[in-house]
Amino acid sequence: MPLTDQMRLDGKVVAVIGAASGIGKAVSHGCAEVGATVHCLDLDESAVKEVATHIRKSKGIAHGNFLDLRNTEQVSSSLNRIHEIEKRLDVMICTPSINVRKTLLDYTDQEFDRVVELNLKGAFIALRETGRIMTAQQSGSIILYSSIRSQVVEPGQSVYAATKAGIVQLVKTAAAEFAENGVRVNAIAPGIVKTPLTAQISSNELWYRAYAEKSALGRWAETSEMVGPAVFLSSNSSSYITGTVLYVDGGWTAIDGRFKPPGT
Repeated sequence: MPLTDQMRLDGKVVAVIGAASGIGKAVSHGCAEVGATVHCLDLDESAVKEVATHIRKSKGIAHGNFLDLRNTEQVSSSLNRIHEIEKRLDVMICTPSINVRKTLLDYTDQEFDRVVELNLKGAFIALRETGRIMTAQQSGSIILYSSIRSQVVEPGQSVYAATKAGIVQLVKTAAAEFAENGVRVNAIAPGIVKTPLTAQISSNELWYRAYAEKSALGRWAETSEMVGPAVFLSSNSSSYITGTVLYVDGGWTAIDGRFKPPGT
């Protein structure tokens, strides 16, 4: 395949869970732009249908439907329905997560369960149910969203960080188990991105600048900057990549702050 065509997704069927906003919305538009048929899934049914409508107005192919990631039966039926309609499911991208920013001593059992249920169990359900379909069809790419918090933390990030680290291990295990059936499994680990999830802190100027200065690039990411990595892992360009974590963090995890010693 010519190099210029390897990043195209023509003829591929992509399911994006969490497509109504933020990274999932941007990735849905991006996959459609490079030729995929995109099934946009989200708990916010009206918003996800609007995303699909906007993609179609831009001459892409997209469908929007309700999905509660925490519900195994819904996830299974939704993904199997896509497979039945399209006769294939080439890519599944799972983006949703929530965060309760509290110290360990302030965390309640209910808050712990809420974060783990969506972030980790939801990712597991999506991974397992997609894996059933893709291992049977002997092909596919699964992409889960981890975070830099799987590697580096700060006060108030305990449970969120634990779920994102857990996703990394799910990805590695699935990559080992699904490889013989032609299925690749990878994770994307964003740094700090302007999304609804981060709106509370991005609106705080001191917090905004502090986070920007933690990265080598000295700024936050736009959701559009998450599209290329997702398309890459969905495409034939990444055909020999599985079980890995792609950090899209502006250098956050590569550097120890941005202090420049005198004389350097």
